[in-house]
Amino acid sequence: MKRTLIAACVLGIFAGVSVASADTITIATNGKPAQQKAISSVFMAMLIEQATHGKYTVKVAHSATLGDDRQMLKSVKAGSIEITVNSDGAVAEIVPQLNAFGLPYLFSSLPQAWEVLDGPTGDKIAALLDDKGYVVLAWFDNGIRKITHTSKPITSPADIKGMKIRTPPSQVTLDAFNAMGANPAPLAWSELPAALQSGVFEGQENPLANIYGARLHELTPYIARSNHKYEMTPVLASKAWWNSLSDADKDAIKSAATAASWYDRGSFVMKDEGLEATLKAEGAKFNDVDIDAFKEATASVYDKWEKEIGSIVPEIRAAAAEAGGK
Repeated sequence: MKRTLIAACVLGIFAGVSVASADTITIATNGKPAQQKAISSVFMAMLIEQATHGKYTVKVAHSATLGDDRQMLKSVKAGSIEITVNSDGAVAEIVPQLNAFGLPYLFSSLPQAWEVLDGPTGDKIAALLDDKGYVVLAWFDNGIRKITHTSKPITSPADIKGMKIRTPPSQVTLDAFNAMGANPAPLAWSELPAALQSGVFEGQENPLANIYGARLHELTPYIARSNHKYEMTPVLASKAWWNSLSDADKDAIKSAATAASWYDRGSFVMKDEGLEATLKAEGAKFNDVDIDAFKEATASVYDKWEKEIGSIVPEIRAAAAEAGGK
């Protein structure tokens, strides 16, 4: 894969570069230190320092210490934070077309999603974000998602009728779970464990890497292989800050972000392949679901979003079908 080779070359170029005194770049994220979003942010910070020959010191503000996703986006636009490794639901509030990537059952594998994200459809989203004051440095991953429950397996839409389920602040995710008959509500990631412990929610949905990193399987041990949607993690820079950089610094930072994105994506693939056994050993109970029933239940979500964001919906469906058929 071309981009994989680029990433490997970038990593090779960075090796052995010394670090000198530096200006500071802040990367802000809601991920906690053990979670992939934060781990990949730290890796990107290291690569930026190396790629710019120590011109910049890069600090990672994890665990939403500089605000939730919406606040971080405001700070990036204002230029008080240089980079945010954010969440697609919050970013989609700025560019609604981004919701197309989260349509239910659009992608069946991560490489299929990456091919579409790194193609013309992703470029179109990046251009819309540029118009809003954000530069897309990379698209990190946030996996293909599973439904978890505190006390019972989920096998069909009937099992989640009325279920109080936490979602990220993503309207397309809320629409999908409303269509399934659940009772979804958005909540900041940092507040999720406490909300599950207190019984505010019966369950949540996330990829295995996030479930394990936040120890959510200890609170919601029933994990359904619903694979109901894909999410990416936009890596956005302040356009005002970006425009102040030299072309050489832009190239170095963009290359570092690209390399970090392939590290992040590879981590999700490897964790998806290996974490199920680890989670089972720690008490999680997995089950398959009636995929056709879930697809049928959520079909109306496509109609709603095509009315709201237009031609990008059939465009992304065609691109996903082409990528999936290769």
